Parts: sequence; structure tokens; C-alpha cells
Amino acid sequence: MAKTISKDIPLGEITLRKYEKPSNLSERELTRKLCLSIGLLQPGDSRDVIVEVLQVMLDASKSKKMMTSEQVKEEVVKLRTKSNLPLKGVAESNVRRQLKRLRDLFLVEKVNNEYRVNEWEKLSNIFDEKIEKFYLESIKNRVKEYFDIITKDVR
Repeated sequence: MAKTISKDIPLGEITLRKYEKPSNLSERELTRKLCLSIGLLQPGDSRDVIVEVLQVMLDASKSKKMMTSEQVKEEVVKLRTKSNLPLKGVAESNVRRQLKRLRDLFLVEKVNNEYRVNEWEKLSNIFDEKIEKFYLESIKNRVKEYFDIITKDVR
């Protein structure tokens, strides 16, 4: 029987997609395209409560308001009701899961059981500093190591 030596579990991953330039989009559609662009939402996915979770966090950030997961859930329900969207995925456990996904991408942070956009920063700054310069760079460098080693073995 073959013995498993290691598992192929990534240390980090990010999905980036390019869409048309953002113009004449509603606030929800703009947030949805951002979620699609950074892999928080898959194309054609009908389970899109992440869009409202991110929108709630962005709205709260404007007034530097910390929010519990229950408060986020309540605001998500309001947004989805206002937009005549189904209330699928609005259970507090799922909202917490979506907040965790935002935390994993450094967009949101948890402080004393409350959430906020990371350090009240603009998302573009977070992308520049935490995702592009740190996270993406470390992933790119590791992939390059694989390319370098494979190239060395091929020569």
C-alpha cells in the first residue's frame, strides 16, 4: 500500500479575473464585479451573499463603524430585501463564513469580535499593500521557484 508523504494543500492562493472597465454600474453590480475579479464569487454563481457582506462592510467603513456578525447579517437582509433578492445564504453562520473569506484576503479584520475594513483603509490601498505587494508577490515568487527548478532539470 502506498504511503502518503505529503498532501497538496496550498499555502496561499488567489484568483484574479479581468473584466471590462467599470462604468455606469450600480453600487451592487460594482461590488459584484469586484468579488468576481478577486475570486470571492464564481461566474454564474447564484449564491452571491458575499456581495452584500462586502457592501455592508464598505458602508460601515465610511463612518468607521465596527460591526458584529449579527449586525452584518441584519444589514445584509435589508440590502437583499431592498433589491428584491432571495434571502438565501443570510444565516449568521454563513455571514461569518463570508467575513472569514474577506479576512483571508486581508480586506476585513476582526477586532474584539467585531469586524471592520482592514484598518479603515481604502480597498485600493489594501490591494496595493497587502494583496499585490505582499500576498501576490510571495505566491509569484514561489511559482517562479518551481519554474526555475524545472528549467534547471530540463537543461
